[in-house]
Amino acid sequence: MRAGTPDVRAVVGERLPGYRVESVAVLGEGEDNAAYVVNGELIVRFAKGGDAAGRAARVRREAELLGVVAGVSPLPVPEPVFVAEEAGCLAYAKLPGVPLIDASVREPRAVAEELGAFLRALHALPADRVAGVAEVDDEPMRAWRDEAARTYEALAAHVPDTYRPAVERFLEAPPPEAARELVFSHNDLGIEHVLVDGARVTGVIDWSDAAIVDPAADFGRLYRDLGPEALDAALRRYGGGEIERRARFYARCGVLEDMAYGIETGKDRYLAKSLTALEWLFPS
Repeated sequence: MRAGTPDVRAVVGERLPGYRVESVAVLGEGEDNAAYVVNGELIVRFAKGGDAAGRAARVRREAELLGVVAGVSPLPVPEPVFVAEEAGCLAYAKLPGVPLIDASVREPRAVAEELGAFLRALHALPADRVAGVAEVDDEPMRAWRDEAARTYEALAAHVPDTYRPAVERFLEAPPPEAARELVFSHNDLGIEHVLVDGARVTGVIDWSDAAIVDPAADFGRLYRDLGPEALDAALRRYGGGEIERRARFYARCGVLEDMAYGIETGKDRYLAKSLTALEWLFPS
C-alpha cells in the first residue's frame, strides 16, 4: 500500500465484520474525495484535505444529509452503509449506471428533464430541514467573476483564439444581480456526478458540496456540460423562475474552472468537455 493510501480492507473489515473483501479497485479521485469499489458492489469513499476532525465532520454531515435527501429526491441517491469518522470514510451500496461524463447519450434533453424535476424537488425542501447539515454558500457574483478572470489569465494559451474575445468581454462585463432567495441544492451537479443507463438517470452521487445556494448554480453546471437545449429542457421541467441569466453566468465561470482542473490534473476528459462547451458558452 502506498504512503497516504487508505487501507480500504481494514476499514471495511472493522465496520462490516464477516463481510469478505475479495477485490478492491480504484474508482476515481477528485479534489474532495478518493473512492474505491469493493467487490464491485460497495463504494468506499475517503475525504481529502483539511485535518482529521474536519474530514470526520464532513462525512458525518453528508451521511445525515443523504438521509434527508432520500426522502424527497425523485432520483436514487447513495444510502450509507457505514461511516468511519476517524478515517473520514463514507461507504454506500453502488448505484447502477455509469457517470454521464463517460457515457454517450444521444438525447441529453431527456436526461436534463429528469434533472430539472430533481432540482425542483430539492429546491422545494425547506431550508430548516437541512440547516444543521448544509452550509450557506452565498459567494458574491463579483467574486465568481474575479476568480474566473484569474483562472483565465493562467490558462489563456489553452483557449482557442476564436473564443478569446468573447471570454474577455464576459470577464470585463458586470455580473448579474444576485439571487433574491437561496435554496438547498446539490451544488456540484456536473456530469461526473450524474449516473445514467442509456437516457435514464439512475442516480446522483457526491453530495459533499451540497449547500443553501443560488437556485441557478446547478442549472449553470447543466448548461456548461450539456448545452443550451438541455438547459431549456431542465428549466421547463423545473417550472421557470428568474434563473436563466445567472445560470449562463455560472456556466461561463465554471467552464474555465473545469479547464484549469483538467490541465492541472491531466484529466483529459475535463479539458475535452470544456473545449467543446466553449462553442455554446462563448460563440464567436
